[in-house]
Amino acid sequence: MSEPILRVNNLRTSFFTDDGEVKAVDGVTFDVPKGETIGIVGESGSGKSITSLSILRLLASNGKIMGGEILFKGEDLVKKSEKEMRNVRGNAISMIFQEPMTSLNPVFTVGYQISEALIKHKKMSKKQAHARSIELLELVGIPSPETRVDNYPHELSGGMRQRVMIAMALACDPEVLIADEPTTALDVTIQAQILTLMKQLQERIGMSIIFITHDLGVVAETCDYVAVMYAGQIVEYSDVVSLFKKPSHPYTIGLLNSLPRHDIDQDELEPILGNVPSVHDMPTGCRFAPRCPAASDICRAKMPELVKRENGNDIRCWLYTDEWDGEKEVDLYGQKRIAQS
Repeated sequence: MSEPILRVNNLRTSFFTDDGEVKAVDGVTFDVPKGETIGIVGESGSGKSITSLSILRLLASNGKIMGGEILFKGEDLVKKSEKEMRNVRGNAISMIFQEPMTSLNPVFTVGYQISEALIKHKKMSKKQAHARSIELLELVGIPSPETRVDNYPHELSGGMRQRVMIAMALACDPEVLIADEPTTALDVTIQAQILTLMKQLQERIGMSIIFITHDLGVVAETCDYVAVMYAGQIVEYSDVVSLFKKPSHPYTIGLLNSLPRHDIDQDELEPILGNVPSVHDMPTGCRFAPRCPAASDICRAKMPELVKRENGNDIRCWLYTDEWDGEKEVDLYGQKRIAQS
C-alpha cells in the first residue's frame, strides 16, 4: 500500500431525532492510499454515504461528528472551520453525488455550474471558466461540448448528467474523489463507460478515489482495497484480490455467496437470513450476530474490535481471536473456517 493521503480514524457520526440519538457511523477506521481506489461496500443503511458526507462535513442539520479524526495530508478536517472547509470541498476533495438530477441545479446551465468552482478555487475569469468547462465536458466524453455547455440539466440524458457531475468534481483537479454510487440507475453500457472514464482520469491526474457502492462486481473491476460496512461499522478491510479469493468475516462471505457466479456451478443462491438491525435497537454484542450462522455466546454478549491479522487485513470478528468460545471449526455459508485459539 502506498502512503495514505486520507486517514479516517475512529469516526463516529450521529443524528439526533425525536426518537433519540442514531449512531449512523460508529468507530469507522480506514486509509485511502495515494493514487489508488478504495471501495466501501455494504447493504443499504450500513453507513457508507454518511461516512463520505462526514469526510466533507456535509451532514444534515441534525447530524454531528461525535468523535474521531479525518486526516487529509496530516490535517484534521474535523477541526477546520466552515470557511476552511469551503476551500477543501470541490477543490482538494470532490464528490460525485448519487443522483445527478437532484444534485444539479435545474435553473442554471451545466456550464455555469462547472464554472462556479473554477472561478472560486482557481480564480479564473468567467470567460476562462467557460472555456475550461467546454474542455471538461469534452474530457468526460460529452459530444458537441460547445453546445451542451449551455444546456440545462433537464435537456440531458441520465448518462450525460452523470458525466456533467464528474466534470464538476474534476474541475479543480482534486487529490481525492468521492464517488457515491456514481453508476446507479444507468444502463449497463453507460455504466461501463463511466467506470472506464473514471479509471482513465485517475491514471491521468493521479487522484485517489473512494468508491461507494453495493455492487461487488464494480468493486472487483475498479478497486484496489475494500472496506466492508455493516450497521455503521467496518467489519473487514482488505486488498481486493484477498477479499474475493478468501473473505474472512461471515458477513463478507455471506455477501459473496448471495451473488450469482459464472465460474462455479450454483443450483441456487444462498441469501443472508434475517434483516439489518434497526438503528434504534442495535444488538448488545456483534451487530451481525443475530444473522451469523456461527455466532457463539461471546458474539452475542460483547462487541469485537477491528484488529489486524497476520496477512495485514483488518477483521471485526471473535472467530479470529483468542477469546473465541465456539466450535473450533465453523461452517460459514458452505465455507469452512478454523478458529484461532
